Amino acid sequence: MAKDNTKIGFEKQIWDAACVLWGHIPAADYRKVIVGLIFLRYISSAFEKRYNELVEEGYGFENDKDAYIEENIFYVPEKARWNVIASAAHTPEIGTVLDDAMRAIEDENKSLKNVLPKIYGSPDLDKRVLGEVVDLFTNEVNMEDIDGDRDILGRTYEYCIAQFAAYEGTKGGEFYTPSSIVKTIVEILKPFEDCRVYDPCCGSGGMFVQSVKFLQAHSGNRNRISVYGQESNADTWKMAKMNMAIRGIDADFGPYQADTFFNDLHKTLKADFIMANPPFNLKNWGQDKLKDDVRWKYGLPPEGNANFAWIQHMIHHLAPNGKIGLVLANGALSSQTSGEGEIRKNIIEADLIEGIVALPTQLFYSVTIPVTLWFISKNKKQKGRTLFIDARKMGYMVDRKHRDFTTEDIKKLADTFELFQSGTLEEVKGFCAIATTEDIAKQDYILTPGRYVGIAEQEDDGELFDDKMKRLTSELSDMFKKSRELEDEIRKKLSAIGYEI
Repeated sequence: MAKDNTKIGFEKQIWDAACVLWGHIPAADYRKVIVGLIFLRYISSAFEKRYNELVEEGYGFENDKDAYIEENIFYVPEKARWNVIASAAHTPEIGTVLDDAMRAIEDENKSLKNVLPKIYGSPDLDKRVLGEVVDLFTNEVNMEDIDGDRDILGRTYEYCIAQFAAYEGTKGGEFYTPSSIVKTIVEILKPFEDCRVYDPCCGSGGMFVQSVKFLQAHSGNRNRISVYGQESNADTWKMAKMNMAIRGIDADFGPYQADTFFNDLHKTLKADFIMANPPFNLKNWGQDKLKDDVRWKYGLPPEGNANFAWIQHMIHHLAPNGKIGLVLANGALSSQTSGEGEIRKNIIEADLIEGIVALPTQLFYSVTIPVTLWFISKNKKQKGRTLFIDARKMGYMVDRKHRDFTTEDIKKLADTFELFQSGTLEEVKGFCAIATTEDIAKQDYILTPGRYVGIAEQEDDGELFDDKMKRLTSELSDMFKKSRELEDEIRKKLSAIGYEI
């Protein structure tokens, strides 16, 4: 069973190098410092590679900005090039040098205006340690590392963001969706060339990265995909902008961060694919000021929970044949409070729910509550039918706290959807089932997969029932006996030191 992890070597080296900063800078700035350095090191390396190619060509274009832009490479002014930064690593001015480099890059590349961190000159940041990290980035990242593999620092960026999510706990969920969940959504939706992909709460942009990778893996042109996103957190919006820049993805995230409900930056967008991991069970999202909004076609979402506000916002932005894949807390499957049941019923009756996948716990760094994948389609291939999958037993434990999917797990889920859409899926008790709208109505429009897939049949172990009962009864009796012996021993020990129970 292959675990879905790219061989982590280079990425972990960079992370380990970055970890020398722990304890030397304010926790709130740590992530910004590291992702800023990764970004700067990447664009400088990419620039240097192109610069040397142009010098070798001998036409004098090495200082022509257009020669870089046409290759989707950022133009890096001299004061921001890594050799200048590396030479200042062990001077008291290293922080100022880095801040000036960030400003110079923003000045030359307007799409990055007000995006890059400029906190390296802060008196709270230990310049000796910062210099050591610059040294490590200098020594660990060579031109050869990105030659022919533009993605390597993109992977490093994503790897470090995942590590931050793990370290920051609940807060980490604001900007990072585990890559196996993103890959599952993308593999099921299958984005194609010349499509519009949208994420209304895009975090650091992982949905877009995987969409482009999917296109490339299926012989598509990575540049023939239009990306639209929105993010309300300023720092996360900047992380997403840097992530797209490193990946060479041309994305429209709007001119600034903004609340999706109150300031929809893509008001007229009709997307082919919408992929999202909205904040779970968001309270006080502003319902009282948005009661007459055109987006609430299926009912006014309750003030105390934005789950159905997110769903309806996405449906509103779907193209006629558009598809949605999103992550939601399990409560949305069955809640009847504050009108949620009626909204869910209306969406089901509109024949929009294509599939529901119950996920195992512990996939997220930030939450332990069970979650579900919803797949919503404007023009379902199987009219009046919905696929239910119970994937709660899938995956493997990476460590004591965190579960992940294997490549085979993701393929199994994607293949199940494909067979369903083609009309050739055979139901598997305990794993997958197909329900009609009438079936769902009989279940009071509750979408919990367990209601439909049932319980997997247990394999016959060959032991006769009477024999099994005798064996289990005997084992239980032995356990009770050992328990009493332990209790007696504990009482004796407590009595010896003057305690009676």
